[in-house]
Amino acid sequence: MNAKILAGLLKKGDRVAVSNITGREASKVSVISQAYANNIVGGWALGKGKRSMDVPKGDGIPVFPTCAKLYQNLPKNKLPNKVIIYSPPTAVYGEVKEVLAHGGAELKTLFVITEHVSIEVTAKIHNLCKEAGVDVIGCNTLGVINTHDHVRVGAVGGDMPEESFVKGSATIISNSGNMVNTMATYMLTGGMGTHMGISTGKDMLILTPMVELLKLAAASKETRMIVLYVEPGGVYEKEAIDWMKKCKFKKPVIVYVAGQLTEGRDVSLGHAGAVVEGKDSSASGKMAMFDKYFRTEAFDPEKKYRADAALASKLRKGMRVTTLHHLPEAAKLICRALKMKPDFPVKKQLNLNPWFSNFRGLAKSMPSELRIDHSEIPEPYATQFAKYMKESVGLMPAKRKMKNASHASSLVGEARIYGYSITQLMEKKSLGDALILYWTGDLPKYRFESKLVEMSLLAALTNGPGTISAQGAKLSASAGNSPHTAMIATLASIGDTHGGNGRQGVKFMLDVFKGTDLKDPYAKNCGVDPKSLAQETARNFKKMKDASKESGVDYKRIPCLGHPVFNRDPINYDPRERAISKAIKDAGKRNVFLDFYHELAKGLRDVGAAGKIWAVNMDAALAAIWLGICWEPLMEKRVTQKRVEECAFLGFALGRVAGGAGEFLDHQDFNTAMDMRTPASDCVALTRPRELE
Repeated sequence: MNAKILAGLLKKGDRVAVSNITGREASKVSVISQAYANNIVGGWALGKGKRSMDVPKGDGIPVFPTCAKLYQNLPKNKLPNKVIIYSPPTAVYGEVKEVLAHGGAELKTLFVITEHVSIEVTAKIHNLCKEAGVDVIGCNTLGVINTHDHVRVGAVGGDMPEESFVKGSATIISNSGNMVNTMATYMLTGGMGTHMGISTGKDMLILTPMVELLKLAAASKETRMIVLYVEPGGVYEKEAIDWMKKCKFKKPVIVYVAGQLTEGRDVSLGHAGAVVEGKDSSASGKMAMFDKYFRTEAFDPEKKYRADAALASKLRKGMRVTTLHHLPEAAKLICRALKMKPDFPVKKQLNLNPWFSNFRGLAKSMPSELRIDHSEIPEPYATQFAKYMKESVGLMPAKRKMKNASHASSLVGEARIYGYSITQLMEKKSLGDALILYWTGDLPKYRFESKLVEMSLLAALTNGPGTISAQGAKLSASAGNSPHTAMIATLASIGDTHGGNGRQGVKFMLDVFKGTDLKDPYAKNCGVDPKSLAQETARNFKKMKDASKESGVDYKRIPCLGHPVFNRDPINYDPRERAISKAIKDAGKRNVFLDFYHELAKGLRDVGAAGKIWAVNMDAALAAIWLGICWEPLMEKRVTQKRVEECAFLGFALGRVAGGAGEFLDHQDFNTAMDMRTPASDCVALTRPRELE
């Protein structure tokens, strides 16, 4: 190998280039790596002109259209000596040939991140790189991290590498990339930091096998202990053990062998190389090989170990652990037996330490030892969680199989909606009450809310026979269909453009109101000034609209304002919305969302974004009604934002489908057959007639 010690694979001062750098994974990882190590000098992506990829921390990354252009245009002192391959499987071979052709004497190491590279291509890459004298890690590697030099390639360490990888003396070598991160975190609780973290990949052919990495670790004074994560398949571990025996390897090794539970079952570990062929390649076979090498049984957390010469003799080579969470205790035992000083004092224990706990009524009947109190959330998660709670609305419900289960309905003696008897609802409540219950999970808090829902259903029944949804019902009747088919046709004619504005209105208002401290949208003094919110929204819209027009691109409209029928006067109104507003006022309440829309219509005219005051249409009223009903449960995370959006849409759809039934009945009685068909004389051909040869 080119490298003589582990740092030869990656160290401070190495110059890294990235193929396919604008791809989804490569771009995200490169930005994080640049912030951590600032070691990427450039990248390339086919079809991309020369430009720079901005990063929030670290130098911008120049992007070139080809590998050749990168090598031609970068200054000599910035030519890469390390290259990461992120190209698709079919392009990897060609990409490696390009890199080797242009990399010259500068190029020392290739890291092939791509998975699903064929074994034939992997073998060819091995031969090419061997001939060129270039080390290659992969394929299907997650990357490498050198904690001492604060550099990495690939995604080892995830989005916050400094959290798992603290400078220390353990080198982690793993078939699984994600397990490198996990084991580094576990080792911290044993007082051991990391020198290097290496993901070998686990394809059928591993280009830099374990034995070669152990040779580098043996020569690296920074590494005092090696931690291995091993999967079934292949004979790389046997080669490594044979070499360690032959050279009398002097550094202790802790190994975890995965996959014993899958033996004899049709279960895959997910890596192409985890294919068992022969007893030495099975999980059990590898466990036995390592135990024989260590000449001691696997670590037992219940056993009382005496730190004497006999234990030191046993643990000089290391030991196997049966579960990953035994790693820190095994590491501490080896340090104690061999009189190795840990890298740092143990600051935290590997215990269950929940940030959230809510046992509700169950807490009274649970033994005290099972009631685990939650702890303070550590940084940076505390800040992130506080930000999420401030900016987000609605819960993230737990998912489960719902084939034969429902929160919304049940049949316990009689049909029930969220536990309430339907017959009792029929006797004591209205249709509006029942709909709110069925759609939100709770009965309305105020009586006027159910009236508003019923009014909105009535308003949605029709807007005349020319609407798209009414035409759907009439077309179905004209074709001779049955009533339910006509109702389906009505629903099929409703979409985001016709009928979906209420849903868009909810999204829009949640974005406007999410930074406020609104508690009760019906209160006269709710603590939110809809006029100032509307004026700010109008000014921002005007800036966006002007910038879009200047650039010659379309701009995003504000939903639920304006109506083709009610758009003739300097000040326009939708009479259906006026009826809703009056009902709210008659109930002695206000709806701050609807007030906001009225102020916004004025504000847009005042800032010059509109030539008149547009009508606040019925969709805005629908959005305001359902957002008002759902505001409190939404803020308390009892319903999702998605549910509120859909309620506004369903409020229109349910009313309109009933209206579609009315159009069907009328059309069925009085139409002449096929009268919705457009006469051929009214149809326009936009292509000329052509003859087949």
